[in-house]
Amino acid sequence: MDAMQIALPVLGIVAAAAVTFYAVSFAEIREKSFADLDDEESGGFDSSLSSRKRRARRQAEKKFK
Repeated sequence: MDAMQIALPVLGIVAAAAVTFYAVSFAEIREKSFADLDDEESGGFDSSLSSRKRRARRQAEKKFK
């Protein structure tokens, strides 16, 4: 059996897998972007707080208790 007869289908499968991976990844990124945009428009909360804000919140909760 010629090496090209084995290599060509294997390369085709690898290429199809790469295309599928990138298509799914970009679709998920786009979906997340639209969800983030909706959160910003609807006044969503800031989920990525800085460590200073988290520390201040914890201290305020501790004082409240």
